[in-house]
Amino acid sequence: MTKLIVILLSAVFVNNYVLSRFLGICPFLGVSKKLDSATGMSLAVIFVMLMATAATWPIQMYLLVPNHLEYLQTIVFILVIAALVQLVEIVLKRYIPSLHKSLGVYLPLITTNCAVLGVTILNITESYDFLQSMINSLGSGLGFFLAMVMFSGVRSKIEGADIPESFKGLPVTLVAASITSLSFLGFGGVVENMFPV
Repeated sequence: MTKLIVILLSAVFVNNYVLSRFLGICPFLGVSKKLDSATGMSLAVIFVMLMATAATWPIQMYLLVPNHLEYLQTIVFILVIAALVQLVEIVLKRYIPSLHKSLGVYLPLITTNCAVLGVTILNITESYDFLQSMINSLGSGLGFFLAMVMFSGVRSKIEGADIPESFKGLPVTLVAASITSLSFLGFGGVVENMFPV
């Protein structure tokens, strides 16, 4: 049980896929302007991460490994993620059209979101069992959510700030993202010390 707590909290804070591993930067910079879009995208990413892990872990363990097809891992995982994103897009378009419209082009980009592919591959690389993989995926999704919502607040403050002309737009956004990322360095070692495995 302690190991599961460490995996969850480490995925959210210490090994945050956006702020520590720098995966999933495209939606982080593109969809974090508005809180509702950031929240919607994050919830969609959490769902896709969980479903992708639930699908890819058994495929890896019961199909690819026994048949010595591990070299197909990346392409198989991408195909599974693409199918799941299409499912999410269909559901959002049917039941929450306003969110589907606000996410725009970024929703299909979840297919190429390296954070989703990264979590599925790292679950295998870290030799997690199925439950640990699901917990890591949940923590990674929650970490993505935290980064998106937090950076949405930072960007709303930037909008009202008096910024030199040369820093307006992308430069100030990248500087703010790097400072936000630095704030997560303080979590390193804290989780492991609170819950020794």
